[in-house]
Amino acid sequence: MTEIISGRAPIEPDTALQLERVLGHEAGRWLALEACYRLGLAEQAERSRMGENAEWAARFPLGEMRRRGLLPEGTSPAAAVPHLLRLFGAGTVEACQARFAELLAGSYRHSPSFKSADGALLVWLRLGERAAEALEMGDYDRRRFVEALQSARTLTGLPLEEFLPLLRELCAVAGVAFVIEAPLKGVALSGVSRWLTPRRALIQQTLRHRTDDHFWFTFFHEAAHLLLHSRRMVFLDGQSELTTGSEEDEREANAWAGGFLVPPAAMHAFVERADFRAAAVAAFADTVGVSPGIVVGQLQKAGVLAYGSGLNSLKRRLDLPA
Repeated sequence: MTEIISGRAPIEPDTALQLERVLGHEAGRWLALEACYRLGLAEQAERSRMGENAEWAARFPLGEMRRRGLLPEGTSPAAAVPHLLRLFGAGTVEACQARFAELLAGSYRHSPSFKSADGALLVWLRLGERAAEALEMGDYDRRRFVEALQSARTLTGLPLEEFLPLLRELCAVAGVAFVIEAPLKGVALSGVSRWLTPRRALIQQTLRHRTDDHFWFTFFHEAAHLLLHSRRMVFLDGQSELTTGSEEDEREANAWAGGFLVPPAAMHAFVERADFRAAAVAAFADTVGVSPGIVVGQLQKAGVLAYGSGLNSLKRRLDLPA
C-alpha cells in the first residue's frame, strides 16, 4: 500500500477490489482515479518533451500559421508542437519527421534534410491534402481524366469564379482532387501534382502569377505528370530549385500541356502568317477554342513575342477566391 500511496506502484484490479471492501468505494472508482493519475503523469512528461522540441517547431512559419488561424494567437514554439502534430496527423515528432523524410525523399533530387524553408512547403502541402480529403471523389480513372481535361480546356475563357467549381467537379469525378491554396512565404511554387493514394491524385496550385495563361498552363502541366510519369514522385513546379522532376519529365510535361492547349500544327500556321495584332491573336484563339491570353503566353514561351509585349493586355487576371 505504501508503494501505491507514493505513486511508485499502480492500483491493480485486485487491489481496487480490496479497497472497495475495506473503504466502501467501488472498485471502478479506484481504477478511474488511477487512470486519471497516470494520464496526468503522461501529460506532464509530454509537456516536458514538447519543450525539448521547441527548436523543431520554430522551423515552421508559426507567425503566418497564426495569421491563417492554424495556430492560436500567441502560441510559442513549444506550445505549437502538439498543434503541428495534429495538423500533420502524427502522434510524435519522430513519426512526423519520418513522414517528412519519405515525402522529401520522393521529391528532391538531393538527399533530404529538414530545413526552415521546408517547413513552409510542408505546411502548404498538408493544407492541400486536407482540402482534398474534404472533397467527394471517385477513384482514379485515366480515361475519365482525359475526358475531364478535354472539357476543362473549354473553360479557359471563363472568369475564375465560374470555372473553378466546374473544374473541381470534372477532376473529382475522375479521381483527381483540384485545390488552390495560397502559398506561404518562401513557397515559390506554381503547382504540385502527386498521388495521395493509389486511387486518388492531387493537383494543387498557388495562383502565383494570377494570369489565365499561367494558371491553365500550370494545370495542364501538372495533369501531364499524372498521366505520363511515376506515381512515386511528388512533382513540384516553380523556381528551378523547387522544380523536382527530371529535365526530361519537365520538357515532356511542358510539351504535352502546350500542345493540348494549342494544337502545334495550328500554332505553326499562325506563326507563319506573322500577324500578331491583338485582333488577329483573339481571332486565332477563338478558332482553336482557348482564351486569347493562353495564345499570348504560348507565343511568349516559344520566343515569338517578348514577355513585355503589349499583348499582355489579352491575358485575364485571376484573383484568389475569398
